[in-house]
Amino acid sequence: MAAKRPTVALLTDHLTGEYQSEVRFGVERAAEEHDVNLLVVFGETNARSGYSMMPTTSIYPLISAETVDGVVILSSALTNHLGTERTHAFCRSYAPLPMCSVGLALDGVPSVIVDNARGAETIVAHMLDDHACQRVAYISGPPSNEEATLRADAYRRALAARSIPYDERLFVSGDFLIEGGRRAMRELLARRVDFDGVIAGNDNMALGAMDEIKAHGLDVPGDVLVCGFDDVAVSRVTKPSLTTIRQPIKQLGALAVAKVVRMIRGERVPECSLLPVELTRRESCGCGYYATVPRTSARAFAAAPAAHGPPSLADQRDAVERALASAVRFPGAPRRAWPGELLSALEEELAGQEGRFLQALKRVLDDATREGVALDQFQGVVTLLRARLRRACAGAQHEDVERLWHACRALIAHASTRAEAERRLHLERASVHLSWTGRCLSTSLSLPLLRRTLAAELPGLSLTRAAVSVYDDPGRATLRPLFLMEDGREVEPPRGSFPARRLAPPGFLGAAERWSVFAMPITFGEAEHYGIAALGSGANEVVYDTLRLQLGSALKAVAMHREIVREVEIRERLEQEQRRQESVVAQHIQTKLVPPRLAIEGLDLCAFMRPAAEVGGDYYDVIGTPEGGWIGIGDVAGHGLAAGLVMLMIQSMVAAMARREEAMSPAEIVSALNQALHDNIRGRLKRDEHATLVLLRYERGGRVTFAGAHDDLIVCRASTRRCTCIPSSGVWVGVLPSIDAMTRDAELVLEDGDVLVLYSDGVTEARNVHREQFGIERLCAAIEATQAEPVDAIRDRILRDVEGWCPSPDDDITIVVARYHAPPGAR
Repeated sequence: MAAKRPTVALLTDHLTGEYQSEVRFGVERAAEEHDVNLLVVFGETNARSGYSMMPTTSIYPLISAETVDGVVILSSALTNHLGTERTHAFCRSYAPLPMCSVGLALDGVPSVIVDNARGAETIVAHMLDDHACQRVAYISGPPSNEEATLRADAYRRALAARSIPYDERLFVSGDFLIEGGRRAMRELLARRVDFDGVIAGNDNMALGAMDEIKAHGLDVPGDVLVCGFDDVAVSRVTKPSLTTIRQPIKQLGALAVAKVVRMIRGERVPECSLLPVELTRRESCGCGYYATVPRTSARAFAAAPAAHGPPSLADQRDAVERALASAVRFPGAPRRAWPGELLSALEEELAGQEGRFLQALKRVLDDATREGVALDQFQGVVTLLRARLRRACAGAQHEDVERLWHACRALIAHASTRAEAERRLHLERASVHLSWTGRCLSTSLSLPLLRRTLAAELPGLSLTRAAVSVYDDPGRATLRPLFLMEDGREVEPPRGSFPARRLAPPGFLGAAERWSVFAMPITFGEAEHYGIAALGSGANEVVYDTLRLQLGSALKAVAMHREIVREVEIRERLEQEQRRQESVVAQHIQTKLVPPRLAIEGLDLCAFMRPAAEVGGDYYDVIGTPEGGWIGIGDVAGHGLAAGLVMLMIQSMVAAMARREEAMSPAEIVSALNQALHDNIRGRLKRDEHATLVLLRYERGGRVTFAGAHDDLIVCRASTRRCTCIPSSGVWVGVLPSIDAMTRDAELVLEDGDVLVLYSDGVTEARNVHREQFGIERLCAAIEATQAEPVDAIRDRILRDVEGWCPSPDDDITIVVARYHAPPGAR
């Protein structure tokens, strides 16, 4: 009987960070090389400064010897959330499992780290000694991160070694994120202190700092030199390309897996492995972007000249192979002995077999691309070989060899460009499909429909294995299978529950073939935990992060819909037994959906909703986003239970799509909502309700895009204090199966001080004792009379006028008032 294949877990905070991505790539390649299963576990996405992962309530405590045989912990990333002491405790909690810490040296825990101090001292020395900078600023990582502290301390030591006083005004803290680099640079510029160079504690902050420097009209490197640390992939393709300290990120992950595998086999491993770093010169410091040859590689060619003329290529073959191998970093053991293959092909080329070397180089580049190697490193290989053959070739052969090197450099450049283009194409395809998947999931309002959606959409995301399970008890100790896919086809999941610490249904993590699986918690927000998803490898990394959020939103929508249906049943029974009690419950449901806080940057907001005695279906919502926000208002035709139910459906679906699908336009959201609403009302409820709805997307610059059909939008201009009525020209939602062809986006532009008023027909159709309607003219008059007053005063004036006109309205009344404040630079 064959021995059970070991399983190694990689614990990380999230997937899409440049550093996390490259470590994971190295871990994946090493797991394949060592023939072990890989379980990638992450619990937090879109990590931000000051955000705690709360590891005791997330997925991490479920990882144990029951599921895995060893653990690789990306402690350098986790410490940003937990701090050093809690990270130490977090890692030790997995004892006695074999484990290895990546990026952070822990007492008693095998670790793989890089020489952070040496790297930081090298980059500071480059700025001060090679470029003669006098005032070098430093952007540090989070104080809770040990690597950040080591690099910052090395910066101070390098200054002291050169008798340069440390100026605390040139030191600012960031958070290892691009936006953190922008904020740090804004803070540095606001101090109005002179500096001629900037070093950031990682590449992301350096890239953000460069963006901010250029935004202030300064040139990099003309006015300010910038350097980073890590050498993540994007640093090679930015403009200008980033000078940085290259740390072997993929090798860190590969070495960590190798250590854990050795420990699983009972072998002893070094407690701490220190990997070297090296300076990579590019454009941001003024050195230019050129292939450099490591000194250790260059020394391989420093042999004494032969007695009978220049040495041949074969004279130093072993030394040349070692030099070539050290010039290119593979994350693990290369699949072929490429240096020897290249040298043999070069000898054949020099012997007259034209084209052999380029063919061999192309094969090596193809292998390197699959292994995630930075192909620009092969320019250093050409530099090495060219230097070696410079004396050995003369005359016509020298000219032929020079043409060969030119062709090699062109081939490498083309392969590097193609690899980056393919990566971007895969990302674009994944993003497009994710957008469609999110739209489908956001309108899957039942578990059977959710399962059908997953079965239809996951293969398009390159996911052929998946297990989605939901918690079966309040304590989250057991899971119940919800959806299971094998080989791209949905299969019937096993019945009953299973322990949550197993992460997936029995057998899913026990396949005979070697597997890689991503395990992630399904949550909505920070408090609502629904279950765990285990997804096979093969998809673009953005798929896992985004799909986790989409699944959480979908299960939240299902729960809300289930609650809505439950409320429908309750209300129908109450209507049969006691109409008054039913009205009380319905009114409570409607008012509870009113947003508790109205906050959108650039808008003063206030609102009012008062249900009628017989509750109707008025709806409004306010959703803030980083770019502005969404405002929706609508009215379900009719009154009573069904109208309230439709209103609840509208609120839940609009909120889910607006928050999770920011790229969708108002027209796209209204069209998607209409399709789901029509299916629910006609197909499930067997009703004919419909609703007016207008959805507005507000942008900070004052542009408002809107779609749908509802009462006119009123804009009272600050410049004239006169109202303009803007019609919404769409169609009602819920009447037709599809309204795509009839739903278009329209726009209006708010200027500083303009007032936007949205309202339901309970305002304009309120009737006095003579059955005369209040009307749009009286509404505009009330707004114009109070245009300069605060928004709550405008709202209260409208309410007083309506109540004076109609003391006992028989329809819901909803009013939303917003005053726009333009950004300071736009006024």
